[in-house]
Amino acid sequence: MISAVAWIPKGVAKSKPDRTVLTAEELEELKNQVGSDGEWEEADSADEDASSSEEDEVAKAMEVAQSVKEAAARPAPGAGDLAAAMAELDMDRYDEESDGEGAAAARLLGAGNPGQAYYANPAADPYLGDKGDSESESGSEADAEELSASDVLIMAARNEDDVSNLEVWVYEEADERGPGNLYVHHSLLLPAFPLSVAWLDLCPGGAARRNLAAVGSFEPGIELWDLDRLDAVEPVATLGGADYEATRLADARRKKKGKKKGKKGRAAPDVEVRPGSHTDAVLGLAWNREFRNVLASASADHCVKVWDVGTGACSATLQHHSSKVQAVAWNPVEHAVLLSGGFDRRAVIADVRAGEGAAGRGWSVPADVEAVTWDPFSPTCFAVASEDGGVCTYDARAGEGAAPLWTLRAHAKAACALDHCPAVAGLVLTASTDKQVKLWNTRGQQPVQLASQDLGVGAVFSASFCRDQPLLVAAGGALGTVAVWDAAVEAAVAELAGVTARQPTAVEE
Repeated sequence: MISAVAWIPKGVAKSKPDRTVLTAEELEELKNQVGSDGEWEEADSADEDASSSEEDEVAKAMEVAQSVKEAAARPAPGAGDLAAAMAELDMDRYDEESDGEGAAAARLLGAGNPGQAYYANPAADPYLGDKGDSESESGSEADAEELSASDVLIMAARNEDDVSNLEVWVYEEADERGPGNLYVHHSLLLPAFPLSVAWLDLCPGGAARRNLAAVGSFEPGIELWDLDRLDAVEPVATLGGADYEATRLADARRKKKGKKKGKKGRAAPDVEVRPGSHTDAVLGLAWNREFRNVLASASADHCVKVWDVGTGACSATLQHHSSKVQAVAWNPVEHAVLLSGGFDRRAVIADVRAGEGAAGRGWSVPADVEAVTWDPFSPTCFAVASEDGGVCTYDARAGEGAAPLWTLRAHAKAACALDHCPAVAGLVLTASTDKQVKLWNTRGQQPVQLASQDLGVGAVFSASFCRDQPLLVAAGGALGTVAVWDAAVEAAVAELAGVTARQPTAVEE
């Protein structure tokens, strides 16, 4: 499944991504990390391992028994069979060789250079190819990895068969050279099931602009991954998260006191987290485009945190929700104002400059919140999508608890994604586990549906507009793939956007 997608701004990715080369020290450190983690896992999984080991032994025994049974069913070779086989081999004349056979062997294996190449100079051998061929092969591989400035990039968080990845997809628009193209350029292996992603351009300890992804998962830490590295094995930084060193020290102290004796049967210790960290899964992320060192996170621990990415520290913890917080979004004009929504069926606006103790303003919504977004053309208005498939829009100027401007039953199932088009006023996207992605005109008193598509991704978990090409929509879902919808092919959408409708074109995957 694809749990989250996000667009990567045009032109920020390196045209030739880097490759990772691990030093011997780094390899040793990774081995040590795996070993120490496995020590605690061993105690927890002892019973499971014993059970699975027993099942494996039974299965192996059955295989052996079946092999023995099949072997017994086959007739033993008789003396006549052996004699016939020996006659066919003609072992008495094995060392003798006819002229024809010798000539054939010479043609096949070469003569006069036993154990050596037929051609003294390999360059003369037509079957070995030349250096130019390998250089051409290497060059074509490098060309395939090279990114063009015109490429539109999408990052997608995937989990399949308990393996998690962060993928970078390339979307090439159709042009005179051929149809559109959508493919995975490279992927990074993630250590935990990803739940949320956000693009950002700042790394702790540096001011240079980077091409990074913040990834929230079932773990309490937020990992920052370098998207310009093809085979990264670890994040460049982690905000919060488990403090394994502190956990090891605490576990060692407990062992020393004699509370737990021996490794066998020892339960895994409670893993401590770093100061300021979330203590549960990170469900939502939002990067502040104006203050590029600021990242907001929503968590199942009922908290919203504001991070200073430059230092890697948590600068504020907001506790305005009484249940899991699903989504966060920064106001496009008042850059210190943060919108959040949670499973307590509330949307809350907070000014992070007011400090942790300041109360936020809240609005009740009909069901658990799935997604939130600000209207870039009316920045005092915000929209909330809910688990019941509904969407509500509120005006913050009306005051806390005010009724919504309008309410829409957008989908028959949970509305998991919600976004405003950054370039077309009133154009809103919704997407749902009912497999539909819908576009709405919200300029009037009540929203009007302009278009609806099943993009073939299954139940849709994430979808959004592209900032660089505002009528492109990316979506990901239960079937584990990403789709791009050029909404400009829809006549009603093109009319609202004031552009000429494009002709539909095929996209190759």
